[in-house]
Amino acid sequence: MALLALGGCSSDKPSGWTGMKGEPAKLVEFTGKAKFEVRWFGYTGDLGENLLQLTLTKDAVYGVSGKGSLTRLDSATGKQVWRIESGIKVSGGVGSGEGLVLIGSDKGDVLAYDENGKLRWKSRISSEVLGVPQVADGVVMVRSGDGRIAGLDATDGKRVWMYERSTPALVVRSHAGVTIQRGVAYAGFAGGKLAAIGVKNGVVLWEASVSQPRGNTELERISDITSNPVVDDEQVCAIAFQGRVACYGIAQGSPLWNREISSDKGMTLLRKYLYLSDAKGSVIVLDKTSGSSMWKNDQLYMRDATAPAVLKDFVVVGDNEGYLHGLGREDGSYAARIKLDGGAIKAAPIQLDGGLLVQTQSGGLYSLSIR
Repeated sequence: MALLALGGCSSDKPSGWTGMKGEPAKLVEFTGKAKFEVRWFGYTGDLGENLLQLTLTKDAVYGVSGKGSLTRLDSATGKQVWRIESGIKVSGGVGSGEGLVLIGSDKGDVLAYDENGKLRWKSRISSEVLGVPQVADGVVMVRSGDGRIAGLDATDGKRVWMYERSTPALVVRSHAGVTIQRGVAYAGFAGGKLAAIGVKNGVVLWEASVSQPRGNTELERISDITSNPVVDDEQVCAIAFQGRVACYGIAQGSPLWNREISSDKGMTLLRKYLYLSDAKGSVIVLDKTSGSSMWKNDQLYMRDATAPAVLKDFVVVGDNEGYLHGLGREDGSYAARIKLDGGAIKAAPIQLDGGLLVQTQSGGLYSLSIR
């Protein structure tokens, strides 16, 4: 059951909750066309219940445990470079950029370290930090659990601006952050709203409605964007839980197309295609210009498939039993599979040195190749 709260608070939706009944699909047997190989293994500490993501810099990987251990590893070997105790219960992170490594706490603390692990500054925002802090143009942007976005000065953590909007009575607890490109931050909100916000000043450039709440009850009317928008040089796309996927022109937010697809996991936009995992666990590929379906693999039903990563000829997703699945990029057929340490995989794999970087909720960190 989902734990629900009224009065502008959030619904603490367990990972994989879709409002639907059914047993998770059993894994099908297949003839492997490819193989995952582990290049190195590292460890950052148990992540707890939150979605705590990794971040990469030129030669380092940074990860954090739910209890606040922040670790830097060498990206080529996985060896630990340093490990510090932040002293906070981490609920959001890790973010990086402009020489900073950023994490946030369940009390609203934002901590900024340099790449050697020295604390640069500490700030506090209005409520729990859930999204990954992002930095660009000298501003650190942090999403909080009450739907606000704070713009903090990257040099000292002082608040530069604040964006806030009204929220429905019932919303999904979400780790969505912002996606930044060319001085503009794109963010999705409860009620299916998408906004383009200037990074330096917090000014709203345009807003759009990805999805409209529908239904007779507050639960049925949840239609929140719970993942980061994806953007390229032409368009920005977002997807809502119990709602739609829609794309807009980046200049003025002019609508391009929309489709009825629900997801709380998010998408990947690469060249001509959108890759996504829907609320049922199906992996779907859409044409980015029209929204038409290219293929769909529904063999991961109710296995809580992550947002996809695209690598070479493969589309890769993780699941809640710690399996990593490689699907053929052309038709979505099974190509490879590997089970890691058994901890759930919640975050989408990240590309690293011609391979992938994957973390489990148990804190295991894997650099893998696929061939």
